[in-house]
Amino acid sequence: MENIDLNLIANLSYIVAAALFIFGLKMLGSPATARKGNMLSSIGMLIAVVAGLTAEGIVDFKYIAAGMIIGTIIGAAAARMIAMTSMPEMVALFNGSGGIASLLVGWGTLYAPAGEVVSTFTAVTVILAILIGGMTFTGSMIAYGKLSETIGSGAVVFSGQRIFNSILLIALIGSGVMLSMDPSPESVWFWAVLGLSLLLGIMAVIPIGGADMPVVISLLNSYSGIAACAAGFAINNNILIVAGSLVGASGIILTNIMCKAMNRSLANVLFSGFGTVKQGKAIEGEVKPISVEDAYYILEAANNVCFVPGYGMAVAQAQHVVKELGEILEKNGAEVSYAIHPVAGRMPGHMNVLLAEADVPYEQLVEMDEINPRIENVDVAIVIGANDVVNPSARNDEDSPIYGMPIINVDQAQTVFVLKRSMASGFSGVDNPLFFGENTRMLFGDAKESISGVVSEFGN
Repeated sequence: MENIDLNLIANLSYIVAAALFIFGLKMLGSPATARKGNMLSSIGMLIAVVAGLTAEGIVDFKYIAAGMIIGTIIGAAAARMIAMTSMPEMVALFNGSGGIASLLVGWGTLYAPAGEVVSTFTAVTVILAILIGGMTFTGSMIAYGKLSETIGSGAVVFSGQRIFNSILLIALIGSGVMLSMDPSPESVWFWAVLGLSLLLGIMAVIPIGGADMPVVISLLNSYSGIAACAAGFAINNNILIVAGSLVGASGIILTNIMCKAMNRSLANVLFSGFGTVKQGKAIEGEVKPISVEDAYYILEAANNVCFVPGYGMAVAQAQHVVKELGEILEKNGAEVSYAIHPVAGRMPGHMNVLLAEADVPYEQLVEMDEINPRIENVDVAIVIGANDVVNPSARNDEDSPIYGMPIINVDQAQTVFVLKRSMASGFSGVDNPLFFGENTRMLFGDAKESISGVVSEFGN
């Protein structure tokens, strides 16, 4: 009777947790409610973990409390210590952690109690958890290396790569079939599935270039959810199935949004080395540098100013001074907005996170499709470390590897300030003709120092 009551309580708790997950996920869709949504989802996960462990009789509440305390300390320390520039790498590690956790759950399921036999259905779900979890783990580690530039961020391709990957996939499927017929952790087929899954993750991500990392991050997030879902079926845990399904589905939707923002199919992202074939036309012209003082005079007379943030803003940690300059311009009578490209930065929503950290009003954040129709009325567009998402080659150069990618049309503004340290190309390695435009002025140097200099000029 006690076990029945515990199971009933656990299932009711799972329903509450699932509802919190869904409401939390919905609230994550808006910057204004994202923090509250994250809190609701966290509470839902706490309920699910406590209910699941208690119902299974694995640990009692004092150990759950101890785990919460230790986890809170580690999480809080990581959140404080990790710089905003490293957030994409941290997300990659999160995805990898989810993948390896699902792999371990599947692995542990193969150790059936004495006298029990692992069913074929359970064996299949275990194989899926190991396959997708292992692929997610090593793929995320490669993505982490590319994002942190501890390994080359470019696409790594070699002759016969697709043939090798095809053979690898066939071998993995064959090993999985053999393991399903003899689901034992001591089986040679288990080790084959494990090793090939880890190798497949590496081979799947190394041919993807740095410019496609936002898509890869969201796709790996989806993989981690699917792996968790498979692990839920393996251990017959309803809430793990629900949570994994939500993460998997939302990750796929986000991946689709990222692909549309780049005007590329998912297959093209996964199976084409970005920028390895087309090089684009040679760019000729002369850049026009501008001083902080001259930038001040132009901004002082502007009635409409649009900031276009990119990864360079994250590197310079300039979001706070950007907000300060925006407030000064508003007091000076200018209309201020922040144009956000879906793939700006190195992870989905990267710029939204940075600007939210600086408490930029949500209503001033404008999506690409909203700003482009009125960009011609912008007196000054200030590009802060963005490159590929404002590159006119995407519209004009059919030989460019980013041709067809929707961009923020800053070149159509009255005046464009580009804040960069140098003339180096963006993460994709594609040169940008915007820098040579007649209405473009280059403000070289650290973005934070440059904007701080403009702020100081307003104070004089």
